[in-house]
Amino acid sequence: MSRTTHDDTVEHGVRAAFREDVAELAATLDGDALTAEDAGYAAACAGYNLAGQRHPDVVVAAHSASDVVEAVTFATAHDLPVAVMATGHHAMRPLHGGLLVTTAAMDDVHVDAAARRAVIGAGARWNDVVPRTVEHHLSPVHGSSGQVGAVGFTLGGGLSPVLGRKYGWGSDHVVALEVVTAAGELLRASADEHVDLFWALRGGRSNLGIVTSMEIELFPVERFVGGGLFHDGEHAAAVLAAFAAVTETAPDDLTLSLAFLRLPAVPGVPPLLAGRPVLHVRVAYLGDAAGAEALLAPLRAAAPVLVDTVEETRSEDFERVHEDPVDPAPFSEETAMLAGLDPAAQQALLDFVGPSNEVAPHIVELRHLGGAFDTTRPGAGAIVAGSAAYVLWAVSIGMPDDDADGIARARALVEGMQPWGTGTRYLNFAPDDGHPELSFTPADLSRLQRVKAAVDPGDVFRAQQPLVES
Repeated sequence: MSRTTHDDTVEHGVRAAFREDVAELAATLDGDALTAEDAGYAAACAGYNLAGQRHPDVVVAAHSASDVVEAVTFATAHDLPVAVMATGHHAMRPLHGGLLVTTAAMDDVHVDAAARRAVIGAGARWNDVVPRTVEHHLSPVHGSSGQVGAVGFTLGGGLSPVLGRKYGWGSDHVVALEVVTAAGELLRASADEHVDLFWALRGGRSNLGIVTSMEIELFPVERFVGGGLFHDGEHAAAVLAAFAAVTETAPDDLTLSLAFLRLPAVPGVPPLLAGRPVLHVRVAYLGDAAGAEALLAPLRAAAPVLVDTVEETRSEDFERVHEDPVDPAPFSEETAMLAGLDPAAQQALLDFVGPSNEVAPHIVELRHLGGAFDTTRPGAGAIVAGSAAYVLWAVSIGMPDDDADGIARARALVEGMQPWGTGTRYLNFAPDDGHPELSFTPADLSRLQRVKAAVDPGDVFRAQQPLVES
């Protein structure tokens, strides 16, 4: 016969009492509150990036801003750190304990066509937003994947592969945010209200509070020329040189990125890309087909084109530019911003990702900045671009415990490109590694920490991308 110790009895009693508290919380919600013993807990905690393991003490599937208020109030009463997730694309650090708020159900989108604005719920994805805006012949500064949450994308900067070089960072076009603070207050932050918090959220992301809705500007874009050019990886040097030359003189209407792909032959990976090095030039041009033809001629001439999908495209079909995978997968990421791509930088990059290197990271991408990214708008948020010309992003696919070599290669690549780096990185591509000094200037980080101390003195929102040491 097994014996129950005093400690077991106490632990069981504490857990039972906690579950009773969670049940009382659930009774106040439009959504639900679940613990590990409840059906639906695992599904509620799951996100797109399977490398981000989440095992909170309680997960609140919020359906309204009042649900988020109740969740944060519960967390502070029980001394639980709080994290938030809409789609889980970002590689958040593992969550063991605490309270996780999921906002996927908060996906309302309201468009004011006359004002060229939209109000977006915390859980809305770009595939929820863009179809609603194009009904009015308007587009937001959106991402490459329709599966990504619009709010998280924008609070991390918002690097658009279609409208970015024309209109700048998505965070520059936020009009107002509704946010739940650590005190359980629902505030409106804008250029006129809670100004410091408004600045800090656009870059500080979820370490300062939980945004429940976002109002953004829209732009009169209905169509563009977009798609991709695919080349065999053996032509990496020629295509990279052409990419560097074209981007050096590209007009603001043209946004390009170049991906070096080495994808495994697994279900979901097209045969063209599986098990071989492939180059993918991603193209978006806010002009006509003739203009695109002239601008892309050097890239088409650099090497034989395996597949050419560039054509006039409707705004709602923006995903065909990057062709991002839609199925959840585990991956880790590293990133840096580069000041340029001179021949020495190109060679350094090719040493890591060229065809002679058989153990390169699965995905290495260069996204062209410049254009409107270089313009600091009045009242802009805490996003650092500086003199950056490109964002470098390295992705290794696999669970972290099984992918130590892949993660090390991605880090080595980023470190190897530091002679051409600006010293900062794009937050949305940054690993959750507890180094905010790499994502912000010293002055901006100091200001962010002052705002943090004012709105979250107990560091309730410490579970992801912390701004201060826990």
